[in-house]
Amino acid sequence: MKMRYAFIDVQNTASTTQKLLGFVVDWQKLCKYLNEKWKCEKVFFYSGIDEGDIETAKEFELLEKGGCVVRSKTVFSYKKSDKKIALKCAGCGKESIEVIDMGYNRKSNCDVDLTVDAMEMAGKDAEFLIFTGDGDFEYLIRKVVEKRTRVYVVSSNAGARKPGLNTKRFSTKLKELIDTNRGKINFINIDSWKFKIKKDI
Repeated sequence: MKMRYAFIDVQNTASTTQKLLGFVVDWQKLCKYLNEKWKCEKVFFYSGIDEGDIETAKEFELLEKGGCVVRSKTVFSYKKSDKKIALKCAGCGKESIEVIDMGYNRKSNCDVDLTVDAMEMAGKDAEFLIFTGDGDFEYLIRKVVEKRTRVYVVSSNAGARKPGLNTKRFSTKLKELIDTNRGKINFINIDSWKFKIKKDI
């Protein structure tokens, strides 16, 4: 029997469910679902915590007490590059450039922790559920598949297109990797778990 492990990129998963799918994940419910329904041997959470955010710190302490593994770091913010798009007036034909403020990104640099843990657990007797839409994990997933680990990527391919912008949070690199490795790598739409894992507000 294969040993199953879940690796949760908390920031990416939370952004996906909140910004694209309109719900907040209850991490306790998710952990319970992964343990009971998916029979996960271990559930790993990788998260940044803002300095002074006592509520989130307590939430992850409870997860640890419940048997989950939590890897957390302090969050830092940085300005994303503004995007310039060319627009053409339908009436007069005049062209103009609009600058779109892309806001700020929050980063906690837990990717290395997730990668090291996953590589240590990888092998023919393992199955992974990796919660992310981040293309930075494409290489990791490729490597664990080479070790004969079956992978389920849990995220969403939902999004809305605006002129010059794509709001999808699921990486094209991951999509292509899944498409060329069917059976070895499978996609699970996290929206299909919504009513099992969403936070009651």
